[in-house]
Amino acid sequence: GDRVGEVARAYVSTLRDLLKALDVSHVRMEQGNVRCDANVSLRPRAGSVRVLGQDNPAQAEVPLGTRTETKNVNSLRSIERAVRYEVTRHAAVLADGGSILQETRHWHEDTGVTTSGREKSDAEDYRYFPEPDLVPVAPSREYVEQLRATLPEPPAQRRKRLQGEWGYSDLEMRDVLNAGASELIEATVAAGAKPQAARKWWLGEPSRRANTEGVDLATYAEQTGVTPEHVAELESLVGSGRLNDKMARQVLEGVLDGEGTPTAVADARGLELVQDDGALEAAVDKVIEANPDVADKIRGGKVQAAGALIGQVMKEIGR
Repeated sequence: GDRVGEVARAYVSTLRDLLKALDVSHVRMEQGNVRCDANVSLRPRAGSVRVLGQDNPAQAEVPLGTRTETKNVNSLRSIERAVRYEVTRHAAVLADGGSILQETRHWHEDTGVTTSGREKSDAEDYRYFPEPDLVPVAPSREYVEQLRATLPEPPAQRRKRLQGEWGYSDLEMRDVLNAGASELIEATVAAGAKPQAARKWWLGEPSRRANTEGVDLATYAEQTGVTPEHVAELESLVGSGRLNDKMARQVLEGVLDGEGTPTAVADARGLELVQDDGALEAAVDKVIEANPDVADKIRGGKVQAAGALIGQVMKEIGR
């Protein structure tokens, strides 16, 4: 069941990538640009049942099971969860000797279950009929090739190219794709950041918060106003020596909380590495002088005692 859910999610994800690359949709599932109705049915494995009139069950054509249709599942994560739930539910019913009712079901994001909707006893319920306003179209091979020449770079080919340009391992690229961060990273690199730095920052706090909010990373970035330019600016503050990584994480949290650009947040919070060795040395001397007993312990070999002094030095220089 887990694997089926993953495949369903990957299928819709690939379709979304293609629609976006073709520029025919914004592909925001939560806004209804793309909708998914998940149809699920189970049947015994070939060879596990004996079909009437066939002596060799291994060659038996096992008929498809009764299906259910879970409506309007509106995120990739929900597709995986809804399919997994339905597969498990079907299996439990069938294992108990029960039968599956062909019906529409509704997915509940909060509880992670589906509930019964409208029964669909047969295909007549769908009222299939030809669309009278659509006429047959038979484009020439030449015209098809003209259209093909206008298509953008295929998503899979584009991902492979970007991975090569960025120097990401397969595992790193997989994490980027799973987080939906490739376009944000591409724009961040274009704004001047190194690829590894762009990946680190986007897959850190922004990705964590997006997961908590239950939205994709691009949507979260849009909602909070954090941009690729912000991330590139943050990395430049690290590269210039103004911030270390710990400070940069604090700055990024401030940007995500709407406190302004990275430089503005760093200024407002007074975050800056001490560049004046003289000021640092003076602070160290002052703290050692105020704590002679601790200093003696360190001199005597208890190096771990230095932790208390380091904290006081950081406080002394405003860090």
